[in-house]
Amino acid sequence: MTDLFEDDAPEGRGNAHEYSVSELSGAVKRVIEGEFGLVRVRGEVGRVSRPASGHLYFDLKDDRAVIAAIAWKGQAGRLALRPEEGMEIIATGRLTTFPGQSKYQLIVEQVELAGAGALMAMLERRRMALAAEGLFDAARKRPIPFLPEVIGVVTSPSGAVIRDILHRLRDRFPRRVLIWPVAVQGEKCAPEVAAAIRGFNALAPGGAIPRPDLIIVARGGGSLEDLWGFNEEAVVRAAAASAIPLVSAVGHETDTTLIDFAADLRAPTPTAAAELAVPVRTDLMALMAEQGARLHRAVLQRGQMRRQRLTDLARALGRPEALVAPARQRLDLVGGQLDPALRGATAARRARFERLAGKVAPGLLAGFIAAERRHLAQWSGRLAPALALRQDRARQRLADWSARLAPALARAGAEAQRDTLRKARELGGLSARLDAAAVGRLQAAGERLAALDRMRLTLGYRETLRRGYAVVRAGDRVVTSRAAAEAAPALEIEFHDGRLPVRPEARPESAAQPEAAPRPRKPRGPQGGGQGGGGQGGGQGSLF
Repeated sequence: MTDLFEDDAPEGRGNAHEYSVSELSGAVKRVIEGEFGLVRVRGEVGRVSRPASGHLYFDLKDDRAVIAAIAWKGQAGRLALRPEEGMEIIATGRLTTFPGQSKYQLIVEQVELAGAGALMAMLERRRMALAAEGLFDAARKRPIPFLPEVIGVVTSPSGAVIRDILHRLRDRFPRRVLIWPVAVQGEKCAPEVAAAIRGFNALAPGGAIPRPDLIIVARGGGSLEDLWGFNEEAVVRAAAASAIPLVSAVGHETDTTLIDFAADLRAPTPTAAAELAVPVRTDLMALMAEQGARLHRAVLQRGQMRRQRLTDLARALGRPEALVAPARQRLDLVGGQLDPALRGATAARRARFERLAGKVAPGLLAGFIAAERRHLAQWSGRLAPALALRQDRARQRLADWSARLAPALARAGAEAQRDTLRKARELGGLSARLDAAAVGRLQAAGERLAALDRMRLTLGYRETLRRGYAVVRAGDRVVTSRAAAEAAPALEIEFHDGRLPVRPEARPESAAQPEAAPRPRKPRGPQGGGQGGGGQGGGQGSLF
């Protein structure tokens, strides 16, 4: 049967599904992301690239393979360790694909060193290279000032380190402190610390911001990875190039970083750095207390002398009652004269008003009203011409607008007619396209229906009969075995060109074995048998 189906199949076309490029890429992406949702990969950092977009691109490799790795901009800024070429790390992230270049890549979310041994080996190589340049020579170190006026502190403003330094400076000898806030851990640590050291050195003496006399670079204790920013080459070179004496106070007493070698003085802890920056003020406090006591006694004595002098001068002044009495007497005299003066002024004002009221007569009011009436009549005579003139002007403007309205209406009508014709043409075109689309859809549906009908005929059993097979029936039942054929009273064989009724011959029970009565064999079809009587045999030779 396989050969028959191969003959009927279209030439050069199999049953495999045809994928588009995007479908296949999406399927591969889903499989990889589903199987490798979160992985940790250990390898050596190869090519490292950080373009202007801020994303971090690098390779992870071993002796046999390379994987492309990406840390997006937001995640790259939060990495505790920035990958460098040659560093052995363990990268944690998720595996995905990039369909644009048909490759898979690792989206990195966390980076850690493969081991402390590798980190210490890299640290030692860096220390030897910087020492060979002379950055750690003792001859270039400067002495720390005895009592600096201004101290610059490079540290995190939110940690306990700055509070310890300020507290110890207040206890020993309060000084003016300038804090340059930096990140003391992570990727931003090294560039910010180096920029802070250079920034303090760039301050001009006597400027608006005072230039520090001493710089303290401080950070609390932590692991080697936490303190790694102070081992960066940029920080070491900035500390070595500082013109201001620099004290390194990074970590605890057992912690050592490369900035300790480049600094002018190393303090075991940030608190010890504050103690080294200023002297003990116990003796100075005692001296200041003595001077303060002398000043206090001098102030008290001076105040007592001033108080005595004031008392002596007060005795020379007269009594307050004697000074106020003449003024009080003058006030009483003037107060007694005020009431008669007010009464006289009121009488004078009333007399003047009565004189003016006598001059106001009814004739005067009548004359005023007549004058106003004449004035009103004069304006009324001018009002009618003015209204007529205004109406004429309004009528003229209306006529002008009416003259301009007719052409505008004509143009609008013509434009509307053109728009209607254009819409009608577009509607006609759309109608024609709709008719053509309907005809095309009906034609395509008809072709598909014809193809399905041809497939139905091809897959039907009548086409199989044309290839040499037959169907044996016993009434309405299809006979599929020899025993069923022998038991049937009558049989009917269906060929491709019609049906043939037959009746099986009776055979004795003793002739049931094939050896006693061999039956003739009908030539088989291409596959040596089939459904119905053609493949199973249906009784004695007389059946066929």
